[in-house]
Amino acid sequence: MDRADLVVVANRLPVDRVVDTDGTETWRRSPGGLVTALEQVMAKTDGAWVGWGGKADLDIEPFDFEGTLLVPVPLSAEDLKYYYEGFSNGTIWPLYHDVIAAPVYRRSWWDAYVRVNRRFAEAAAEVADQEGFVWVQDYQLQLVPQMLRELRPDLTIGYFHHIPFPAYGLYSQLPWRRQVLEGLLGADVLGFQRVADAGNFQRSVRRIFKYPTRANEIEVPAGDGGSRSVIAAPFPISIDAQAFIELSQRPDIRARAVEIREQLGNPKKILLGVDRLDYTKGIRHRLKAFGELLDDGAVTVGEVALVQIASPSRPGVEAYQDLRDEIELTVGRINGDYDTMHHTAIRYLHQGFPREEMVALYLAADVMLITALRDGMNLVAKEYVAVRTDNRGVLVLSEFAGAADELTTALLVNPHDIDGMKDLILRAINMPEAEQSRRMRAMRRKVLENDVEAWGRSFMKAVDAVRNKRATGAPIPREVKPTPRKKPRE
Repeated sequence: MDRADLVVVANRLPVDRVVDTDGTETWRRSPGGLVTALEQVMAKTDGAWVGWGGKADLDIEPFDFEGTLLVPVPLSAEDLKYYYEGFSNGTIWPLYHDVIAAPVYRRSWWDAYVRVNRRFAEAAAEVADQEGFVWVQDYQLQLVPQMLRELRPDLTIGYFHHIPFPAYGLYSQLPWRRQVLEGLLGADVLGFQRVADAGNFQRSVRRIFKYPTRANEIEVPAGDGGSRSVIAAPFPISIDAQAFIELSQRPDIRARAVEIREQLGNPKKILLGVDRLDYTKGIRHRLKAFGELLDDGAVTVGEVALVQIASPSRPGVEAYQDLRDEIELTVGRINGDYDTMHHTAIRYLHQGFPREEMVALYLAADVMLITALRDGMNLVAKEYVAVRTDNRGVLVLSEFAGAADELTTALLVNPHDIDGMKDLILRAINMPEAEQSRRMRAMRRKVLENDVEAWGRSFMKAVDAVRNKRATGAPIPREVKPTPRKKPRE
């Protein structure tokens, strides 16, 4: 098997398996945010991507896809139940999202997590070139960095954490807290979405291991009796802003945006929510606020419409099945109370859409509602801002989403404060165009400056600094250590 100087390790391969009506199997690029974020990084090299192929017990040989070597890691139905649905999404996901739902601690899940992480580490070790770089992605694979370091000490290892990292008071509840930190500290560079996440990680390391930390560096004992420096810093992820801008200029997509407004009965204002169906996204809180605005008579059906996209997510997890039932009951009740023969209060769509349709929806929406209870970043916020080349539209953004650190001229909302959310929704609906323009211009400038290519460059600059220190002993320059951003204005 060919070896690669850059290897990405993620839970999923960047492709979806498609079976045609005649039984022919092909692969197409996945539409997910991680794939999009890494697309430009991978395009600059003949790299490899290690990940699960998307189907239980799918055991196939590595293959080339558009210049990238894809290395499938087989997972059984039991692996998926215990490692993915169990430990990753029944233990780590709720714990790291501030225990919005109660995490479950099962030893059988942990055992599967260790076993599967080792399988990913072994696959990466086999495909990585001598002294290559391996970039591990996200919470499903937190043990891979240390396992990989033990297998291939010649490698430089990066890890990016796409979701929040919790405060020590929450993290300390994890029975395997030491093992997970040891796994992560196998990396040379650890990237987090927010200053607070990197700080939470460092505090956990200090509390549990007493390792010295200075700025964004952690001194970790090495096997030779010395120590090595690990960078743990914020590298807020972004989008390919230019690609979204180009889509927004296409005549067919702009025509589709007009058509969407017509299909909704040409209301004066369209509110839009776009989320995975997940309890962290605050969809229930958003619906409650909108329902109360209708109850109060502050908004009326026909004048204002809410479109809620809730793409399917983890249907095998009971908490998600319950959430879907609750949301659909709430939507049904509100629509039953307020719909007319010609207008619907909430257009609810439990399905995913291609990027072109999403851009048309962004262009059609007067107000974007992002009310996450906790979110690592939320790229939808940046996508909405990127396509609004007219400098119109209002972003209502949860202060608990990572994007709030950068998009400080959005209307920042505490989603737990229903009255406060109602006030901000009304303010967004009635915002003068001059204020919309001022706020949107500032946000668009931030998104265009800090796009996904800048994110990749920033992370790789830190990796190069670590490699240089290893080779020459030179200290890591301060400019590769991102400085904390200013606190958003209230």
